[in-house]
Amino acid sequence: MTQQTLNDKLKQADGAVRMLRTSVAGSYPYPIPAEYTNWRDEQAAWHLTAVLFDQSHHMTDVYFKGPDTCRLLSDTGINGFTTFGRNKAKQFVAVNHDGQLIGDSVLFGLEDDEFSLVGGPVVPNWVAFQAETGGYDVEVCRDERTLANPAGRRTYRYQLQGPKALEIIAQAGGGSLPPLGFFKMGEFTIAGCPVRGLNHTMTGIPGQETIGLELWGPAEHGPQVLQALLDAGEGHGMVQGGATSYATTAVESGWIGLYVPALYSGDSMRTYRDYLRADSFEATASLVGSFDSADIEDYYLTPWDLGYDRVLRLDHDFIGRDALESLADQPHRRKVWLRWNDDDVTRVMAANLFGGKQRTRYLQVPYATYGTLQYDSVLAGDRIVGISNRTGYTVGIGHWASLAMIEETEAVDGREVTVLWGEPDGGAGRANIESHVQTEIRATISTAPLE
Repeated sequence: MTQQTLNDKLKQADGAVRMLRTSVAGSYPYPIPAEYTNWRDEQAAWHLTAVLFDQSHHMTDVYFKGPDTCRLLSDTGINGFTTFGRNKAKQFVAVNHDGQLIGDSVLFGLEDDEFSLVGGPVVPNWVAFQAETGGYDVEVCRDERTLANPAGRRTYRYQLQGPKALEIIAQAGGGSLPPLGFFKMGEFTIAGCPVRGLNHTMTGIPGQETIGLELWGPAEHGPQVLQALLDAGEGHGMVQGGATSYATTAVESGWIGLYVPALYSGDSMRTYRDYLRADSFEATASLVGSFDSADIEDYYLTPWDLGYDRVLRLDHDFIGRDALESLADQPHRRKVWLRWNDDDVTRVMAANLFGGKQRTRYLQVPYATYGTLQYDSVLAGDRIVGISNRTGYTVGIGHWASLAMIEETEAVDGREVTVLWGEPDGGAGRANIESHVQTEIRATISTAPLE
């Protein structure tokens, strides 16, 4: 059977879990050099001086313009939109009809009737589908990530992070910057080119929070703006950050951006699965990790699991509203940080290299997420109490760590749990995963960013 849609592929694979589990896709790609200097100094720079990340390639940008744009976003997002407009931004969160997370992206207010969604492909795809099939007077313009865009990107996008970031940007622009509140946008010039900037941070060790600005503009201005930033940063100790250090920023900031989108099941999502192509991100992503269930819905999340209840506004009608209202008083998971035990991490690394037939799953330094969607079981005794997601090491934390979603009653600072590390079948049948045995790694819970 020729695979045309996601639904076609699900039928051939005999279900979503099998389709995702047999995919050989690795971790989400960042198509920039792995390192410009070395990942340790690049990690340290976002706390000590500044680091510049080139974000021009890995994110999907979808633009929405027209008189119904705000209504479209209000109908599809759990956020409030009464004061949203030009030069504002927010973390846009979308759920399915049952209140389960489809995903989140950054929403940029370019004009009062023109917005863009920027991030992984899942949410831009979902909102574009609603715009195209829901009778909205909205024009949709897609700017795919570089790996899916041979024609080239529409914009460049640079992130400057660190205590010297604002000083460097102001110097590159030949003057001062307009005041920018958190998650607010401003307009200025760098090297004679018009630039827009968003104030947000990608790291978050308590007491060491540093301002970050995300800058973007027309792609043809990118090299000129980049050179001006590099020249200005030279006297401030700024470094460029590569894909390796970029991937680890979330371990500090706490952003869990890649999880199983709640779209693979249910009659209400059938039309959308027929809309998505068999080569879409949703159809080709891989699912890895020790958490093992044959039911795809066991992998779905709700906004409470990731702390997105803080942006939930029930003052408007949107897809999934009634379901979220009924879920509000139910038990939920809570996002936490896990500090992994140093001795156990050392043991696992040694066992991978020298364990022979008892080899453990490779713990790649500094970022060991080895699939698109990674779900490792978190145990209290012999009971699964949550899911561990992004995992890695940063010099700012000084230990191996991961982000996790665990039962609220278990979310106690200092409580010890274990992370089950390795595939349930030991990597059998997957050429990109070596044969290994599972092992448990002790970890300590923190409800605040690690330091």
